Amino acid sequence: MGITTSHGTACDFQGPYSVGDRGKMAFGTATRALQIDITSLPAGGAEQWDKAIAEANAEYRTRMHNICCDNCHSHVAYALNDMEITAFGIRQWDMVKLCFLVFFKGRFLSLGGFVTQFLPFGLFLLIVILVRLL
Repeated sequence: MGITTSHGTACDFQGPYSVGDRGKMAFGTATRALQIDITSLPAGGAEQWDKAIAEANAEYRTRMHNICCDNCHSHVAYALNDMEITAFGIRQWDMVKLCFLVFFKGRFLSLGGFVTQFLPFGLFLLIVILVRLL
């Protein structure tokens, strides 16, 4: 999971002490997106958005990556909390809220993104069903 600046540059927490902020995400191109209206930000919209992302990037360059507790979802939540934005009825952001929000409200960016995201699970499910039937 990543967050883009107002100019469209993707940023994501990629591993221990590493934040990608040049548009290349750790696991390839994005498959889903959730657009947030930044015009409601109290202190300047795009400027406040970009400042909060830069601060989150700087903070996460000092952190060890933990797959369960401090990960790319946490990085995005940190930025959203820093800018104090309310969107989709959420004011206090965390990785669980972001996970469910993107899963249920995010839109796929392409058919390839949909296939990339669900084909492995579909194949796994098919194998499990076949094994149970045999």
